[in-house]
Amino acid sequence: MLYLSRQTNGGFNMNFTQFNKNGGVEGFCLIKTVDRKMTAKGVPYLDLTLADPDGEINAKLWDYKEELHGEFSANDLIKVRGTVQPFNDSQQLRIERIRKVTEADGVRIEDFVPSAGFSGEAMFDELMKAALSFKDSELKALVTELLNEYKEKLLYWPAAFRLHHAIRGGLLYHTLSILRMAQGVADIYPFIDRDLLFAGVMLHDIAKTEEFDVAQTGIASGYTTDGNLVGHLVRGAMAVDRCGKKLGISENTLMLVEHMIISHHGEPEFGAAVRPMFLEAEILSSLDTLDAKIYEIEQACRAVEPGEFTPRQWALDNRKLYNHDRNHADFKAELIK
Repeated sequence: MLYLSRQTNGGFNMNFTQFNKNGGVEGFCLIKTVDRKMTAKGVPYLDLTLADPDGEINAKLWDYKEELHGEFSANDLIKVRGTVQPFNDSQQLRIERIRKVTEADGVRIEDFVPSAGFSGEAMFDELMKAALSFKDSELKALVTELLNEYKEKLLYWPAAFRLHHAIRGGLLYHTLSILRMAQGVADIYPFIDRDLLFAGVMLHDIAKTEEFDVAQTGIASGYTTDGNLVGHLVRGAMAVDRCGKKLGISENTLMLVEHMIISHHGEPEFGAAVRPMFLEAEILSSLDTLDAKIYEIEQACRAVEPGEFTPRQWALDNRKLYNHDRNHADFKAELIK
């Protein structure tokens, strides 16, 4: 392996295979940015930023012809071959061959983008296992039907465009994290309606699958028109109503679940249609906020050295946070045993 490394002014590493002694390399990477430009002579070329888990490099595809080379976008996973050359005290890849990754390559997207610590299939199975254990037949039917309906997207969808769990598989990771906390709370307070609480947890963000524009990488690039105009709280309640009526679920059951969805942001200023009005709705809202804050605080503190403060975090009341470094464990929730 050749690690292309710039040791001055910041440095980076790219994990490519060297195939000759003249800087010829090839490997798999992700397109972070791509722009079509023109040379001074009017010849089109692509200016790209390529990245893998070790770093990134600027790349150029000169004399670009779409019909020959293909069309490329940000977040495409590609195989590339070219020559590494010095450029402005750095290194640049002059691309000779480029194509999108195929299944035959055996390359995992999770190795190239920030991802949940568990596979989408494993997290989905945990949710389904919990739903199938419900004693309430209506909630069991409703939750399993909607989980299966949205399964394809749920397996890789992020929980956010930015901020908490904005990673591949982040939506299931966030949902399963809240479910585990809810199970603990319900064990302590046995008078809680477990099935209702867990149903609200599993469905509260399910319509985020319609809120973001997401590539196959599982990273959101922005909000959809529906996400801007309707949003996942209202769209989620609509999905519950639609599915529930198809299954013949009682109006009272649907009303309770819909209330949990439209109130889980807690306050109208944060997007809630109403404030939570019964215990299970309040628990869902509180655990949703807690899980988001745990993730955001850990991510922010991990980005600074021990004993240092983070920049102000606008999503956390514009607070600075302190990395005390008393716990050296990797950030990973114990969700699946």
